[in-house]
Amino acid sequence: MTSPDDIVHRLSVEGADPLALSGVNDANLHELARLAGVRVSLRGDQLSLAGTLDAVERAAPIARGMIELARLGEEMNAEDVRHLADNAGRGRLENGKNGDLRIVLPGMRRIVAPKTVGQRAYVQAMLDNEIVVGIGPAGTGKTYLAVAVAVDMLQKKRVKRIILARPAVEAGERLGFLPGDLQAKVDPYLRPLYDALEDMMPPDKMQRALESRTIEIAPLAYMRGRTLGEAFVILDEAQNTTGMQMKMFLTRLGASSRAVVTADKTQIDLPSREESGILQVERILPGIDGIGFCYLEDADVLRHRLVRQIIKAYQEDAGG
Repeated sequence: MTSPDDIVHRLSVEGADPLALSGVNDANLHELARLAGVRVSLRGDQLSLAGTLDAVERAAPIARGMIELARLGEEMNAEDVRHLADNAGRGRLENGKNGDLRIVLPGMRRIVAPKTVGQRAYVQAMLDNEIVVGIGPAGTGKTYLAVAVAVDMLQKKRVKRIILARPAVEAGERLGFLPGDLQAKVDPYLRPLYDALEDMMPPDKMQRALESRTIEIAPLAYMRGRTLGEAFVILDEAQNTTGMQMKMFLTRLGASSRAVVTADKTQIDLPSREESGILQVERILPGIDGIGFCYLEDADVLRHRLVRQIIKAYQEDAGG
């Protein structure tokens, strides 16, 4: 029912994928209406928001975020709309800034773009610095976005190879007790890196790159004694490196190389938390030109909404 106090705000959706914007059976529009308390309609190149002034002001930034994602060709569902609403409520939703940072993946018909303020800052840091340390909880896209930037730089010939590394096991890369040959031993620990890469490249192209060692996925121990020139190097799960391992990794970089270190400080599995190399670099490396630190938080989590709530509950429990 229309009230005399209701207003209508119209937004241009020109260039946006209408199906991506509305969702299956208009689920995204229904979720926007439910969250903001407005009536939503999509007609031609206009999205209309009708309701009280307060409701429309709540809905407008969320709707602009939805339109921006639809223009980038991003798949969207009701969970993404809820995430946009959560960021808008925290004052962390900025619009119109994803386009410059989007990553087009040739052969995949996909675009990867940062969806939150924290993710935008993270991608920008990777473009601006030779070394970036990305710290944040699970689900914030630390590894995924780093792999996307690496693949983009490889395709643009800004680097000649990609090297993805992880500590092979939490307590110092002890693999001997596992069955099988060396590859069988390390594959379970490296699988998340393969998964991210498979999202970025066609299978045949990825296989050729692995066979030619244009892309290398290996345990951190394999980096010892090497000089990594003209490479984009990612150290994942860095909270489980010791101080010596971290120093070894960072001092491998050669000319024209870039490195991204990702870590979740809430998941340090070393026998002594104080041994973690990520805590050491936080103390000694800030302020060095060319090294950027980027901190993501629970508002940047893009997995299921319950993941954000679980992370928040653990943070509150640790603080109490």
